[in-house]
Amino acid sequence: MPRSLQLVLLVAAPLALVAAMLAADRLFAAPGRGYGYVERIALAPPNGEIGLPPIQGPLDASRPLVVIDAGHGGHDPGAGSEPLLEKDITLGLARALRDELLRGGGIRVALTREDDRFLLLPERSGIARRLSADLFLSIHADSVEGNAEARGASIYTLSERGTNETAARLAARENRADTINGVSLAGTSDAVSAILVDLSQRETQARSEQAASLILREISGELPLHDRSPQSAAFVVLKSPDMPSVLFESGYISNPEEAARLASAEGREIFARATAQAIRAYFARQSRQ
Repeated sequence: MPRSLQLVLLVAAPLALVAAMLAADRLFAAPGRGYGYVERIALAPPNGEIGLPPIQGPLDASRPLVVIDAGHGGHDPGAGSEPLLEKDITLGLARALRDELLRGGGIRVALTREDDRFLLLPERSGIARRLSADLFLSIHADSVEGNAEARGASIYTLSERGTNETAARLAARENRADTINGVSLAGTSDAVSAILVDLSQRETQARSEQAASLILREISGELPLHDRSPQSAAFVVLKSPDMPSVLFESGYISNPEEAARLASAEGREIFARATAQAIRAYFARQSRQ
């Protein structure tokens, strides 16, 4: 065989093999002759803001507004395992609290999510700030791996350090998916911005601590307590310089008995009644001040 023909066959044989493999893939591969297995996901436009949830309650805009945040959601289930997932428990508690506040009247309410969808941490507090909320309450359920005995609720406000190792661990877990939401102070110098933010944060922190203390007071005797005093931790979702914000760890989902209680209609009712009473007490104090 001439050398030139050998060279042609040497090049043509691999090409023919590749062509045959592609043809076989198109003809026999499932699904749909090689075309139906591409998953297309619609993404939000870059730098776009998510839509705001509806505000329910009185039409009078001077009435105080509470934004309730059900922690986790969508592809982020939070703690727990099927059928008791944190994202489902928190949504049930958030809806129950909303309904209790609306039933009592005089307070406007919005939920950051009303279904099983994922929100970034800055989006959650961002929704509340865009709505000019008077109070932001984020609801969660704690978990301790390998400890089915841990139980009880805890109330948190913002701190850069945290009151204990548990607070630091919890904040690290909740913050894992996101980075801090920046505060825009366009048109001011760095020094002025720092002063303004600091002053705002001091006033906001004082109000947050007051709300946390009232919630703790009202749930005492109604819900098991893990911590009998307000705690603090560096939760990203609480880092708003101008909006009182509280994170409510409603109990331990790693405790089967407590998880079942939080998921029950009776448990949601007790949680909602006590928390709503605390929120009303908080706004009554604010109106006097």
